Amino acid sequence: MDLKVFPSENPVAALVLAPGAGAGSSSPFMVRAASGLAARGISTATFDFQYVTSGRRVPDRPAVLEERWRDAMAAAGPAFEDLPLFIGGKSMGGRIASQVAAQGCDGIAGLVFLGYPLHPPGRPEQRRDAHLPSVAVPMLFVQGSRDTFGTAAEIRALLPSLTGATLHEVAGGDHSLKVGGRGAPAPDDVLSTVLEAIRDWIVTSIAAAEGRAQPRPSGADWQ
Repeated sequence: MDLKVFPSENPVAALVLAPGAGAGSSSPFMVRAASGLAARGISTATFDFQYVTSGRRVPDRPAVLEERWRDAMAAAGPAFEDLPLFIGGKSMGGRIASQVAAQGCDGIAGLVFLGYPLHPPGRPEQRRDAHLPSVAVPMLFVQGSRDTFGTAAEIRALLPSLTGATLHEVAGGDHSLKVGGRGAPAPDDVLSTVLEAIRDWIVTSIAAAEGRAQPRPSGADWQ
């Protein structure tokens, strides 16, 4: 399993990102996201699903995609040593990561979704969230308010049923987190804000986990 690693000089955590169904790890979005996170102290790795490396356009069945994610996590251990490890991805890549996490896996500190595909466009009844309440680690949803696969408002309504889930809304953003219209911010500015939000959430999640790991004082020291 080959990971493309974007190392940070002084990393506080590591993140493995998978691409969406229609693009590989070499897409401009994936490269910009991974390099931008590395510049912000998050060593990042990307990978391709098997159907992409085989030159096919149609994604494999879920079990095959999930196995590829498990291979990526196994490869991330030696690549990132003792750094807290987060996983996630763009659209389908993030959804498959969540399916793996819902089935139970050790060593994952949290999940990052860049445009979670809550349902197909125009078919809000075909939900893809039944497994999410089984995810036991913190989750960050980065979602556009105009995302046809699930708006930020739809994700916000989902949060109370999940454990430790947070939403970062991209106002005016679509499924690719692009903001259009007159007066819209530059794409680089939108992405920069997203990456800083991810960095801040990861740092906060690590601090919270370390706080929970502190031993409870005994006797007179406990108040």
